[in-house]
Amino acid sequence: MHAARIDSTKPVGPEGILDVVLIGGGIMSATLGAMIAKIQPDWSMLMFERLGQLAAESSNAWNNAGTGHSGLCELNYMPDPDDSFKAEQIGELFHLSRQFWAALVADGDLSDPAGFVNPAPHMDVVFGDRDVNYLRHRFQTLRSLPLFSAMQYTEDPAVIAEWAPLLMAGRDCTVPMAATRYAAGTDVDFGVLSRTLIEVMTKAGARVQVDHEVTGLHRAADGIWTVTGRDRNTKQRFTVRAKFVFVGAGGYALRLLQKAGIPEVRGYAVFPFGAQFLRTDNPEVVSRHDAKTYGQASLGAPPMSVPHMDKRVVDGQESLLFGPYATFSTRLLKYGRRTDLFTTLRVRNVAVLLAAGIQNLTLVRYLIGQLLSTRARKFAQLQRFYPTADPDDWRLVQAGQRAQLVKPDAHHVGVLTFGTELVTGADGTIAGLLGASPGASTAPAIMIDLLERCFPRQMAGWSPILHTLMPALAAPVGVDQRRVDDNLARTDQVLGLA
Repeated sequence: MHAARIDSTKPVGPEGILDVVLIGGGIMSATLGAMIAKIQPDWSMLMFERLGQLAAESSNAWNNAGTGHSGLCELNYMPDPDDSFKAEQIGELFHLSRQFWAALVADGDLSDPAGFVNPAPHMDVVFGDRDVNYLRHRFQTLRSLPLFSAMQYTEDPAVIAEWAPLLMAGRDCTVPMAATRYAAGTDVDFGVLSRTLIEVMTKAGARVQVDHEVTGLHRAADGIWTVTGRDRNTKQRFTVRAKFVFVGAGGYALRLLQKAGIPEVRGYAVFPFGAQFLRTDNPEVVSRHDAKTYGQASLGAPPMSVPHMDKRVVDGQESLLFGPYATFSTRLLKYGRRTDLFTTLRVRNVAVLLAAGIQNLTLVRYLIGQLLSTRARKFAQLQRFYPTADPDDWRLVQAGQRAQLVKPDAHHVGVLTFGTELVTGADGTIAGLLGASPGASTAPAIMIDLLERCFPRQMAGWSPILHTLMPALAAPVGVDQRRVDDNLARTDQVLGLA
């Protein structure tokens, strides 16, 4: 989708001032833009994307594993098998996402939901007495909760073979193993979803500019933001003014928020991680694994290293991914520049970044080990999941780049975080998103949080529409079994997941 370019010298609203500027053409900006198009269709919106196509960075289908993160199989969300809070929270938020997408499909705003979401059971599989005991304990904690009551558990190799044949082919069954399975899991193509949500915006009159890189943000005394940048094709500069700016620029978000001069990000830093996956499109292999199957990270490994073998559906074609294998680059975006990391360094955040590195020496050792790992060693990790895997069926592919957030801390100087953080300016005229998983899967909930923080006076008028789009805002799904079952049944039918 390529919109016509604007002439930035022409007025784009009263006195040439836009209501909203969205920076970045990925899932976050797309979700916010579509939401505003539904609740305030008369607002003027303009989206800038630095690349020549939308959702080509982290939101692109091949730059992530496509898991509809819902706390079902992500063991790193529940390291203590007695503490289900984070898993419950993410599960609840994903039900909100399902409601939002289903409402847009029902309204005719989104067509062909099979283009962006497909059924894929969510599984865990672990090996050895320690991890089997952990998974059994986790299952016992979750089974009584409405969001997870349909989860199944087994230590029987024959049952695991029914759920995921590839896992058991050629396996030594004398090693203890266990698995959980939740049939109503999903695989999501966040690239297609982003572009479809952006169409919701443009139908309401919003404009999109690709190949336009924002390089500056300045707030005037009257509270209006001046957004400056350049056309990457013509090298011409552009300037627009806006009442509200959202920075959904992935790894570039911190740098832009620093340029905006907001105190909320003082001392913040980012540490970049990349990832590779092994991928196969061989139909004979793909047809034998219909699940997203997560394992347990090795002792001392960071949360993002959890190994998983995933069914993917992209452009109607099914594939399998296995990984991730960590990579390192000073780029903050896959299609960024090698100087990116250094442009975020400030006097206030150098010590924060160094302190976080010193406190995470196991992570540093893990990264070094990953960088030195040969293809044979990487393939051996796949064979732990799929013992009879044939190297000729699999190829190594580069996925997206993530900028993990490092925050100042009163006790530790700096701490490395692994979640998603919404940053809003004190006056509510600017907001940005930092961090990584489970961001994309919970984008509607994050944008509701943004609207509440930045537009408190408008929320009373918007709430009826938002509650129609997402009934769980008023009546959370996870409080009882009936609501969970009803929401799954309704959204399954609308999204074609039944």
